Amino acid sequence: MKLARAIHFDESDMRVFANPARTGEWCVSGGFEFSNWTEGDLTGKARQAFSNGWFGLETGGRVTFVAVTMIEDAEVETLAALLAEHFVTYYGAPSREAALPVATEEIAQMAELCEDHAPNTLLTVARELTEAGVREAFRVIQPQEAGLDQFAIHGALDE
Repeated sequence: MKLARAIHFDESDMRVFANPARTGEWCVSGGFEFSNWTEGDLTGKARQAFSNGWFGLETGGRVTFVAVTMIEDAEVETLAALLAEHFVTYYGAPSREAALPVATEEIAQMAELCEDHAPNTLLTVARELTEAGVREAFRVIQPQEAGLDQFAIHGALDE
Protein backbone atom coordinates (compact mmCIF):
# COMPACT_ATOMS: atom_id res chain seq x y z
CA MET A 1 0.00 0.00 0.00
CA LYS A 2 1.15 3.58 -0.63
CA LEU A 3 0.64 6.74 1.36
CA ALA A 4 2.41 10.09 1.42
CA ARG A 5 4.99 11.66 3.71
CA ALA A 6 5.70 15.33 4.34
CA ILE A 7 8.71 16.65 2.46
CA HIS A 8 10.42 20.04 2.70
CA PHE A 9 12.68 21.60 0.09
CA ASP A 10 13.36 24.74 2.11
CA GLU A 11 12.22 26.47 5.30
CA SER A 12 9.16 28.20 3.81
CA ASP A 13 6.60 25.91 5.49
CA MET A 14 8.07 26.91 8.85
CA ARG A 15 7.08 30.51 8.11
CA VAL A 16 3.76 30.14 6.27
CA PHE A 17 1.96 27.59 8.45
CA ALA A 18 1.04 28.26 12.08
CA ASN A 19 1.87 24.61 12.84
CA PRO A 20 4.18 23.05 10.23
CA ALA A 21 4.25 19.29 9.78
CA ARG A 22 7.50 17.42 10.45
CA THR A 23 9.54 16.16 7.54
CA GLY A 24 8.75 12.48 7.01
CA GLU A 25 5.47 12.33 8.88
CA TRP A 26 2.55 10.59 7.19
CA CYS A 27 -0.06 12.94 5.70
CA VAL A 28 -3.62 13.05 4.41
CA SER A 29 -5.42 15.84 2.62
CA GLY A 30 -6.98 17.13 5.81
CA GLY A 31 -9.81 18.98 4.10
CA PHE A 32 -12.05 17.92 7.00
CA GLU A 33 -10.60 20.79 9.04
CA PHE A 34 -12.21 23.33 6.73
CA SER A 35 -15.69 21.82 6.34
CA ASN A 36 -17.43 24.63 8.26
CA TRP A 37 -15.19 27.50 7.19
CA THR A 38 -16.37 30.71 5.54
CA GLU A 39 -14.48 33.45 3.70
CA GLY A 40 -14.06 35.17 7.07
CA ASP A 41 -11.90 32.28 8.30
CA LEU A 42 -9.50 32.61 5.37
CA THR A 43 -6.92 35.04 6.75
CA GLY A 44 -3.19 34.87 7.41
CA LYS A 45 -1.61 31.52 8.11
CA ALA A 46 -5.02 29.85 8.31
CA ARG A 47 -5.60 30.89 4.70
CA GLN A 48 -2.30 29.30 3.71
CA ALA A 49 -3.21 26.04 5.47
CA PHE A 50 -6.58 26.07 3.71
CA SER A 51 -5.15 26.93 0.29
CA ASN A 52 -2.45 24.29 -0.01
CA GLY A 53 -1.63 22.47 3.21
CA TRP A 54 -1.56 18.69 3.64
CA PHE A 55 -2.36 17.47 7.16
CA GLY A 56 0.39 15.71 9.15
CA LEU A 57 -1.07 12.79 11.08
CA GLU A 58 1.42 12.94 13.95
CA THR A 59 1.57 16.69 14.63
CA GLY A 60 -1.64 17.98 13.07
CA GLY A 61 0.66 20.38 11.23
CA ARG A 62 0.57 21.40 7.59
CA VAL A 63 3.02 20.93 4.72
CA THR A 64 3.04 22.09 1.08
CA PHE A 65 4.52 18.97 -0.57
CA VAL A 66 4.11 15.26 0.10
CA ALA A 67 5.97 12.36 -1.50
CA VAL A 68 4.35 9.02 -2.29
CA THR A 69 5.95 6.07 -0.52
CA MET A 70 5.18 2.53 0.61
CA ILE A 71 3.60 1.92 4.01
CA GLU A 72 3.06 -1.26 6.03
CA ASP A 73 -0.47 -2.33 7.02
CA ALA A 74 0.40 -2.17 10.73
CA GLU A 75 1.44 1.47 10.30
CA VAL A 76 -1.89 2.26 8.63
CA GLU A 77 -3.78 0.91 11.64
CA THR A 78 -1.67 3.02 13.98
CA LEU A 79 -2.27 6.14 11.86
CA ALA A 80 -6.03 5.53 11.79
CA ALA A 81 -6.06 5.31 15.59
CA LEU A 82 -4.01 8.52 15.81
CA LEU A 83 -6.40 10.37 13.48
CA ALA A 84 -9.43 9.03 15.36
CA GLU A 85 -7.95 10.41 18.57
CA HIS A 86 -7.45 13.77 16.82
CA PHE A 87 -11.15 13.76 15.86
CA VAL A 88 -12.08 13.19 19.52
CA THR A 89 -9.71 15.85 20.85
CA TYR A 90 -10.28 18.62 18.31
CA TYR A 91 -13.64 17.95 16.63
CA GLY A 92 -15.75 16.53 19.42
CA ALA A 93 -16.15 12.97 18.18
CA PRO A 94 -17.84 11.03 21.00
CA SER A 95 -15.16 8.35 21.22
CA ARG A 96 -12.13 6.93 19.48
CA GLU A 97 -14.20 3.90 18.48
CA ALA A 98 -16.87 6.09 16.88
CA ALA A 99 -14.24 8.15 15.04
CA LEU A 100 -12.17 5.19 13.82
CA PRO A 101 -14.27 4.39 10.70
CA VAL A 102 -14.07 8.04 9.57
CA ALA A 103 -10.32 8.15 10.22
CA THR A 104 -9.86 4.88 8.35
CA GLU A 105 -11.81 6.30 5.39
CA GLU A 106 -9.65 9.47 5.33
CA ILE A 107 -6.52 7.33 5.13
CA ALA A 108 -8.09 5.05 2.50
CA GLN A 109 -8.88 8.09 0.34
CA MET A 110 -5.26 9.23 0.60
CA ALA A 111 -4.03 5.72 -0.24
CA GLU A 112 -6.30 5.73 -3.29
CA LEU A 113 -4.82 9.07 -4.38
CA CYS A 114 -1.30 7.63 -4.04
CA GLU A 115 -2.07 4.19 -5.48
CA ASP A 116 -1.20 4.77 -9.14
CA HIS A 117 1.90 6.89 -8.55
CA ALA A 118 5.49 5.74 -8.38
CA PRO A 119 7.40 6.16 -5.14
CA ASN A 120 8.85 9.68 -4.73
CA THR A 121 6.10 11.23 -6.84
CA LEU A 122 5.29 14.63 -5.32
CA LEU A 123 1.74 15.79 -4.71
CA THR A 124 0.30 19.22 -3.98
CA VAL A 125 -3.22 20.19 -3.00
CA ALA A 126 -5.16 23.34 -3.88
CA ARG A 127 -8.44 24.20 -2.18
CA GLU A 128 -11.14 26.71 -2.84
CA LEU A 129 -14.32 27.57 -1.01
CA THR A 130 -17.40 27.14 -3.19
CA GLU A 131 -21.15 27.35 -2.62
CA ALA A 132 -21.16 23.56 -2.28
CA GLY A 133 -18.27 23.53 0.24
CA VAL A 134 -14.55 22.94 -0.01
CA ARG A 135 -13.25 21.85 -3.42
CA GLU A 136 -9.86 20.13 -3.56
CA ALA A 137 -7.65 19.67 -6.62
CA PHE A 138 -4.42 17.69 -6.67
CA ARG A 139 -1.30 18.21 -8.75
CA VAL A 140 1.16 15.40 -9.49
CA ILE A 141 4.86 16.06 -10.00
CA GLN A 142 6.61 12.97 -11.37
CA PRO A 143 10.00 11.95 -9.94
CA GLN A 144 12.80 13.03 -12.25
CA GLU A 145 15.22 10.50 -13.61
CA ALA A 146 18.74 11.65 -12.77
CA GLY A 147 21.45 10.69 -15.23
CA LEU A 148 25.02 10.04 -14.16
CA ASP A 149 26.23 12.89 -16.36
CA GLN A 150 24.40 15.33 -14.10
CA PHE A 151 26.78 14.45 -11.29
CA ALA A 152 29.97 13.24 -12.99
CA ILE A 153 32.86 15.59 -13.63
CA HIS A 154 34.12 15.17 -17.17
CA GLY A 155 37.75 15.67 -18.02
CA ALA A 156 41.06 13.93 -18.44
CA LEU A 157 43.14 12.85 -15.46
CA ASP A 158 46.42 13.88 -17.16
CA GLU A 159 45.51 17.54 -17.50
